[in-house]
Amino acid sequence: MQKKGLFQHILLAGLIAGMLDILAAILILAKGNATGTLRYIASGAFGAAAFSGGTDMLVWGIVFHFLIALSFAAGYFLVYPYLPVLKKSKWVSLILFGLFIWTTMNYFVLPLTHTPPAAFSWKSALRSIMILTICVSGPVVWLAERFYKASRAIQ
Repeated sequence: MQKKGLFQHILLAGLIAGMLDILAAILILAKGNATGTLRYIASGAFGAAAFSGGTDMLVWGIVFHFLIALSFAAGYFLVYPYLPVLKKSKWVSLILFGLFIWTTMNYFVLPLTHTPPAAFSWKSALRSIMILTICVSGPVVWLAERFYKASRAIQ
């Protein structure tokens, strides 16, 4: 396996996933409020100050968002060769990874931030899971499978 190719695929997967996810968050969840979405993301680190800050908070929101997307992409790419279940069905992997991302964000990442927890609702949870499964899990799973199939063909 080529490390350079792996890094490039992780970067591509993370950037595509991050872009699709932020677009879905802005258009679907925030009904077009891009600045509010980015400030909300930045508030995880900066608390309420993110909502009164300037452009720097929007930049931090983008940076944090893409770091998270890249982290999930890297994690999936790194465990893919060691978990046979991920190789059996791309559709099962897609759904499991989407659920993993949602669970990790809601029960491990967000509780560690300054972001106040939202009240749980099934409608909101299912909408978020669908967005994460399609926008984040989709490109990551597809690119990981493509990368590892190609690297096996080279060997």
